[in-house]
Amino acid sequence: MSHIIAAHFQLQEQIDAARVALSRVGFPASRISAFFVNQPGQHDLYGLGGDRDVSPGARETPEGVLEGVAVGAAVGAGIGAAATLATGPLGPVVGALVGAHVGSLYSFNKMKEAGESEMHGDRDGDRHGENRRQPRHPGMLVAVALGGPDERELALGALRRLGAEHIEEAEGTIANGDWHDFDPLSIPVLVA
Repeated sequence: MSHIIAAHFQLQEQIDAARVALSRVGFPASRISAFFVNQPGQHDLYGLGGDRDVSPGARETPEGVLEGVAVGAAVGAGIGAAATLATGPLGPVVGALVGAHVGSLYSFNKMKEAGESEMHGDRDGDRHGENRRQPRHPGMLVAVALGGPDERELALGALRRLGAEHIEEAEGTIANGDWHDFDPLSIPVLVA
């Protein structure tokens, strides 16, 4: 595993120029990788498509809906039973069904709002939940595996001269021009 510098470009011609510039400053072609990063949610990592099996912001949905249905059904059945004289024997059943529906809808109110912070308990206590973290920008990405710390400035200089956007650092393996362990869902660590 090596240290990797990666940068975004808008056009294929810019990627080609970045490959040439990185080669000119001494990086072999086998340590340079270029590819397109899809929009978040479109990486097709699951059989039905998408990036995740379950949305990070919807972790409590099944439990919340079941709780809402149970409470709503109980309240609705109670109201229906109290109104049995007016509604007949179907009152509790209809009351339970209506209550379950209203309860399931109300349970969404108790769940996290999009963007609400989730502390994951790291030792610094400064990480936010996945609802706030910025995903990797889509577009053309060129990456170069560094052979040592002195190559970092060579790579950054070459990419900045070409107008690279969103330059990031990562750890990984680039071999024969392919970034084998690239994770499109990882949160990029941008270079200042």
